[in-house]
Amino acid sequence: MLLNRRQCLQAGWVAALTLALPWPLRAAVVSNTPPRSEFDGDSTAEEVTAGLNLSGLTIAITGANSGLGLETLRVLAMRGAHVLAIARTREKAERACAQVGGHTTPLHLDLGDWESVAACAEHIRGMDITLDGLICNAGIMGLPELQRINGIERQFAINHLGHFILIRHLQPLLMAAPQGRCTLLSSQAHRRAENGIEFDNLDGSKHYDPWVAYATSKLANALCARALAARMSDSRATANSVHPGVIMTNLGKHLPRWQQVAGEYLGWMFMKTVEEGAATTCYVATSPELVGVRGYYFADCNVAEDEGYLYDDAMAEQLWQVSTELTRDYLPTKNA
Repeated sequence: MLLNRRQCLQAGWVAALTLALPWPLRAAVVSNTPPRSEFDGDSTAEEVTAGLNLSGLTIAITGANSGLGLETLRVLAMRGAHVLAIARTREKAERACAQVGGHTTPLHLDLGDWESVAACAEHIRGMDITLDGLICNAGIMGLPELQRINGIERQFAINHLGHFILIRHLQPLLMAAPQGRCTLLSSQAHRRAENGIEFDNLDGSKHYDPWVAYATSKLANALCARALAARMSDSRATANSVHPGVIMTNLGKHLPRWQQVAGEYLGWMFMKTVEEGAATTCYVATSPELVGVRGYYFADCNVAEDEGYLYDDAMAEQLWQVSTELTRDYLPTKNA
């Protein structure tokens, strides 16, 4: 249907006003509204990707050698995607690829060794591929004692900053893809970061609690997705975060032994299976229903409620700037 002159002028003014908005507001305007999906907390990764043909797509995932990462790798490869399976060592990545079959490529990095993160990213950029997806899945949880990497509390340094470096290197590839997607694994544990990101305590010197530190890193993952989504809003690329659910995986290796045993024998009563835990990640990373959807936090394959600091764009912007300063030596020199 042809637009008349008044409609064209109105559309032009709307576009101009949208571009004039600050980036957080612009991102909110240009993002499509996520539809309610038919899936829920009992859905599995295979179920949410049923009928999809991902042939021709290349998707990278960190932590691909165990738990949620391995199941996500398996399902994406089963649906035809070329999956870059990233683990902490080459051997672990190769074993994961051998387990799942399909079109996979083993790669390695250590999120606590930021030089290795940059090196892996540069290797991917040199592969001359289209990167259709990046899933930031790897992480650590609940370190009982304060540890630091480059002066930063270890959980924040690995779960957020390591992935931040990877994202910054691969962002151009995602933006160049027909519909690149970045999916960051967050957690409902973010609620325990009651004061948000405490930028004056990123080294843990003022106080350290294992679970508040973990919560802070998971809040950072969600806010990073929010800030990245805004920065890619002039392209078809998107970024979102997900809460996979409570699952007994290697992530819980630092838990007290009694909690590990309880989870192993009683977890079926309240925990998700790995197959169910990988569902929201696979849904957000692949669903045709989510084209143009950016900056949201998903749980059980649907957008979760706006709670806590998840959509605090001022905090997201500050996090992006602080993260840039903390990792500047490891970022790409252009637009660092």
